[in-house]
Amino acid sequence: MATDTKQLKRQRRHARVRARVIGTSERPRLSVYKSNRKLVAQIINDDEMKTIVAVSSGEQKGNTPRERAEAAAAVIASRAKEKGITKVVFDRGGFQYLGTIKAFADAARAAGLEF
Repeated sequence: MATDTKQLKRQRRHARVRARVIGTSERPRLSVYKSNRKLVAQIINDDEMKTIVAVSSGEQKGNTPRERAEAAAAVIASRAKEKGITKVVFDRGGFQYLGTIKAFADAARAAGLEF
């Protein structure tokens, strides 16, 4: 009988994703973490081990988590453009690509990030 918790399963999925997704100075990594209350996104250069841009949906206006995630995506895209970043690699953090994560990714693409 399987006794793995949701958190352990997500950590394993995240490890598989991170084995393939690496952010460079040309294409930094857009990492997303989703909690029950908010979504946090960072653009990270793994070569230098530095966070270039970060945003939280807790700072955004909106009635639903989806609306706040879409607003956060627009903000991170505009901050990335200010830093000269247009192409990124998307790291979904082991979360399934649906719901809030998908809405964030679609809004980031619509705001001008390429991935």
